Amino acid sequence: MTDLTQQRIVVTGGAGFLGRAVCRTLRERGVPADRIVVPRRRDFDLTVEADVVRLYAEARPDVVIHLAAEVGGIGANMAHPGRFFFANMAMGLHLVEHARRHGLTKFVHTGTVCAYPKHCPVPFREDDIWNGYPEETNAPYGVAKKAIFVMLDGYRREYGLASAVALPVNLYGPGDNFDPASSHVIPALIRKCEEARVAGADEVVCWGTGSATREFLYVDDAAEGIVRAAEVMEEPVPINLGGGAEIAIRDLVVTVAAACGFTGRIVWDASKPDGQPRRGLDISRARSLLGWEPRQTFDEGLAATVAWWRAHSSSTM
Repeated sequence: MTDLTQQRIVVTGGAGFLGRAVCRTLRERGVPADRIVVPRRRDFDLTVEADVVRLYAEARPDVVIHLAAEVGGIGANMAHPGRFFFANMAMGLHLVEHARRHGLTKFVHTGTVCAYPKHCPVPFREDDIWNGYPEETNAPYGVAKKAIFVMLDGYRREYGLASAVALPVNLYGPGDNFDPASSHVIPALIRKCEEARVAGADEVVCWGTGSATREFLYVDDAAEGIVRAAEVMEEPVPINLGGGAEIAIRDLVVTVAAACGFTGRIVWDASKPDGQPRRGLDISRARSLLGWEPRQTFDEGLAATVAWWRAHSSSTM
């Protein structure tokens, strides 16, 4: 087991939604704040190899927890498939190669549920991850992230680089990204329903048919799983981190509308894509290898997320 309190830790994406939760969890573990390094994009463009080299030289990490990604919802994935592939592939490629050169103690890679095949049997099991092509709208992002699994496996076998791979399902919670151009489904729906409620609108329009299903994980639970993987894993065995309940988008919209107090009509725009038909994860591997399972109930987590948005939306709406 790796004692993280004795390591210098770089958390890429540490200023983002999941990253802030991971840094908070590390501090709660007893890692001194001055041993946690959060590279900012204005200082280090991780898609550029020279910047990654400089990051390793300046930060001198023992452990890298790689959370940084260029990612968004269905619309963002459809608008930027080339950029999402390049950026996520380049970041992982440079960070892992220079982890080897630097002699890193451990590299922790955060994958994505988007890596699973489009028609993967539900619940998704890690052994099925290579049994088909991902859903088309997010395939460039998913394939780029999944390719790093292979790189880490190769580097473990050839160079002895210790690593871990966590696959969180769709995240949500206070501090999420509520930008309508790039947000994921829960913050997008909260903002849509809240703005409609405040404006007294009669309806909200949602993408797709509502038939797709998703599973959601509270951000603090995801952070705990990732930090636990950093502590106990040595091999890049993909490990699902899921919330434990599959929900249809049509039911999710009703639940979010109720949490926001919006009582108008829900209108579905079937000309827009649903995305992957179903998502639900088997988390038995996380239970057995990490001793981890989610703690936050969905209703409580959703209420906390709505409350956060209401407290912060005046500066962003």
